Amino acid sequence: MEIVKTYTEINDAILSLDNGGRFYNIRTKAEDGIISQSELGKLGGIFNDKQKMILFLELSLSELKQTEKEIIISKLDESLRVNYFKYKPQTLLPSEVNEKGILSSNMVLTGIPKLIESKSDFNGFIMIPIMVGKVMTFSLIPLIDNYDVYELRDEKSSETFIIAHSKSSEKLPNEKMTIAGVLKELEENEKGIKKKFLEVIYQIKN
Repeated sequence: MEIVKTYTEINDAILSLDNGGRFYNIRTKAEDGIISQSELGKLGGIFNDKQKMILFLELSLSELKQTEKEIIISKLDESLRVNYFKYKPQTLLPSEVNEKGILSSNMVLTGIPKLIESKSDFNGFIMIPIMVGKVMTFSLIPLIDNYDVYELRDEKSSETFIIAHSKSSEKLPNEKMTIAGVLKELEENEKGIKKKFLEVIYQIKN
């Protein structure tokens, strides 16, 4: 999981975003008043994942005033603006996700994570594709085998929501934080009962 730097001044945001792209993006120019996908990709270190790019952008602008955000969005080129509205994340409380969350969408959640340390306390599975010869099959793998799994609780409710965080990253602290990722679905048991979880990609510190 990466920590996203948030902007507090609109001029700093525009200067960083309108950066000309990488040296081989000869059609883009720095400080021309237009923010392109290559410029956003350069800033976020993201090459082809448009959904991830928009999540990064939305988080980086999250501390600006709404009017300032709108000014920056108006500077996105046509293609990037289309992707912005396609992948703009939902912002929900952990207690709201099961009812309101849209699968495969970007999502921003704020809450207090508590690590689930024992496999016996969590029995969710994810579908992993496996090639058998030339045939693609799927196998159910415990989510807790591939990720650190947490219950995320918001301050307004005792309800929790499951988030999955890469085992290669540092453990999340048991304190209020804002995280962002993609809402996915797991099999709660081998009978095929489904449940939502958030695959964590980014964090911003509160």
